[in-house]
Amino acid sequence: MASPFSAPQSDRAVLLKAFDEARTGVRGLVESGVSSVPALFVHPDPYASAPLAPPGVSIPVVDLSLPAPLAAAAAAEAARSWGFFHLVNHHHQALGVPEDYPTRALAAVRAFNELPATERAAHYGRAMDGGVSYFSNFDLFRAPAASWRDTVQIAFGPARPDLARIPAVCRDEVVEWDAHATAVGRVVLGLLSEGLGLAPTRLEEASCLEGKAMVCHYYPVCPEPERTMGVVSHTDPGVLTVLAQDGVGGLQVKQIDDDGGSHWVDVKPVPSALVINVGDLLQIMSNDKYKSVDHRVIMNTRKEARVSIAIFFNPGKRGDSDLYGPLPELVSSDSPPKYRNFTMPEFLGAFFRRDLASRALSDHFKL
Repeated sequence: MASPFSAPQSDRAVLLKAFDEARTGVRGLVESGVSSVPALFVHPDPYASAPLAPPGVSIPVVDLSLPAPLAAAAAAEAARSWGFFHLVNHHHQALGVPEDYPTRALAAVRAFNELPATERAAHYGRAMDGGVSYFSNFDLFRAPAASWRDTVQIAFGPARPDLARIPAVCRDEVVEWDAHATAVGRVVLGLLSEGLGLAPTRLEEASCLEGKAMVCHYYPVCPEPERTMGVVSHTDPGVLTVLAQDGVGGLQVKQIDDDGGSHWVDVKPVPSALVINVGDLLQIMSNDKYKSVDHRVIMNTRKEARVSIAIFFNPGKRGDSDLYGPLPELVSSDSPPKYRNFTMPEFLGAFFRRDLASRALSDHFKL
C-alpha cells in the first residue's frame, strides 16, 4: 500500500505536519500497511559512520552483589573508560526491586503502543500537559530525518506528574518502575561518587536524583530497517541514565580507540540486567573524569517491535542561584576547571534548541 508520507522532500514540512496530525505515530504507518520506509524517515547511509567492533567486545558489567568498595571501583572504571555498563544483581533485598520488574513495565508499555489507533490517538500530543505526553520524535520538526520510534514521556520530578494523564494500560507499572529505578539510581550515584573520592551522598546532595524524565520508547516493526534509525547517534544530556530494554536489541555504543579510531559496540540484552550510562552533566561535574559517550539504536525490528524505558536523572534545584559545573572538590591548580558554571534553565534551554544528533551539550560550556 502506498504511504501518504512518501512524497518528494520539497513537501517535507507539509508531510511532517500531516504525519503529526494523524496522531498515531510510526505504529500508525505500520498499521496502514506501508511496505517501504517513507521518505521522512530515510537516513542517508545510516550505518556508515564507523565499523562494528569485533565479535566478543562488550560494555563492562558491574555486580551489585560485590562488596561496596569493589562495586564502586568497577562502576568508576566503567564510567571512566566506557561511559556505559550493565548493572546486575539489582534485585537483591536491600534495594527491594521485585524480580518481575522492569519486565512488567516493559510489557505494559508495549500493550499501550499496540492498542487500537483510535485509543492511542486520544493521548497524542507534544505538550507536556500534566507532565505526560505521547508523540513521535521530540525533534521531529528540527531533525534532518525522523527516526522509527514512538514515545511516552513522563516527568516524574522535580514536580510529580498528573498520574491520571498516564495511559491507564501502563499507569501502575510505570509508576512502580519509577520508584524502583530511583532506588537503583541512588545506589549507582553513590558508587560513582565514591569513585571520584567523594562521600557516597555527594551527587545526591547536589539534587541529582530530583529531576527525573521517564522516556518509554516503542520501535515498531520496520519493512526496511537498513534505511532508517531507531535513535540517531547522540549523548544523553543529564547526570545518569537507567535503561531497561527487552530482548530485541539494537542499542550500540561508540568506543574510541587509543589511536583515535572508533567502532560501534553492540549492547546485547543481558537477562535481568539494566544498562547504566553517564550523561553530559555528570561528565561536566566530574571535570572529565567520567565520560558521556555517543550511542544510537539501530533498527533490529523486522519481525518484532522493540521496547525500552530510560529514566534520565537530572538536578532538581533549578533556581537562578543554583549553579552547576565541575564539583569544587575535583578542581585544583593541577586539575583546573574544564567547564564554566551555568544554571539548569540555561542547560536545558541549550538542549531543547537543537536536534538530537547535534554536538554534545558539554561542548557548549567548555572553557
